[in-house]
Amino acid sequence: MKYDGIMAALLEIRDLQIRFGASEAVRGVSLSLDEGEVLGLVGESGSGKSAAALAIMGLLGSSAQVSGQILWQQAGEGAPVTDLLRQPADALRRLRGREIAMIFQEPMTALNPVMQIGRQVAESAEAHFPSWTGREAKRKALAALEAVSIPDVVRRYRDYPHQFSGGQRQRILIAMALINRPRLLIADEPTTALDVTVQAQVLELLRELQQKHGLAMLFISHDLAVVGHVASQVAVMRAGQIVEQGPSARILTAPQHVYTRSLLAAVPTLRTDRRIPLAMVPGSETAQAIARKSQ
Repeated sequence: MKYDGIMAALLEIRDLQIRFGASEAVRGVSLSLDEGEVLGLVGESGSGKSAAALAIMGLLGSSAQVSGQILWQQAGEGAPVTDLLRQPADALRRLRGREIAMIFQEPMTALNPVMQIGRQVAESAEAHFPSWTGREAKRKALAALEAVSIPDVVRRYRDYPHQFSGGQRQRILIAMALINRPRLLIADEPTTALDVTVQAQVLELLRELQQKHGLAMLFISHDLAVVGHVASQVAVMRAGQIVEQGPSARILTAPQHVYTRSLLAAVPTLRTDRRIPLAMVPGSETAQAIARKSQ
């Protein structure tokens, strides 16, 4: 289904509502994302972040009741805008992985444990370019793995997921997502299962790839500090609703909503008094440092 109005953004979500039976997962969410922009979507577990992302990808399943609009600007000058919520399944399959790609939060479960990682990356390309020969797909897969700094890719092409560390598996997922050069990358909690050092490496890799290829990115996390490192805009989500949104520097240093202030107060520092709950700790040293880095 085509959209007859005017839209300047790459992606625009209007009054998105998602229900699972009597439970409201998302309640009237509206967001927009421009070409090349990084938008951070942050909130606690169960706030509806991942449900909104899955709605964009058309992966919610038949049990979900979805209303509103998810408008997508197709490539090319004068190309039409389409409402993703009203696209047939085959149209969404052509879009997923080619124009819109997603990195899932659990690299071990997102990868097929009995399939060589090189074949998994190559399969992402072959699904959208069936005319490619096996040799061409392998060449693209090797280049994608090299781009995310997997060492000795020719030898490791035939290795299986369990032979890689958690950080390396996350890099493989990034390679799979970016092999077709999508226009939008959705990163759903991509660093949650990683230790702090590896988390920083993956965040820096995502920033480098985003800037190199100029792609838009929707970065989802429960950690406002992490989002502040990568996103230029931030939307704070609670109980299925957006409670605050704006430039990341402003959100991190001068939050307006009490929930955003609570999230910032929950970020510990070396000076944090461990005798009191994090949510009660005043101050924003960490937030100010992150905001300065993001500017």
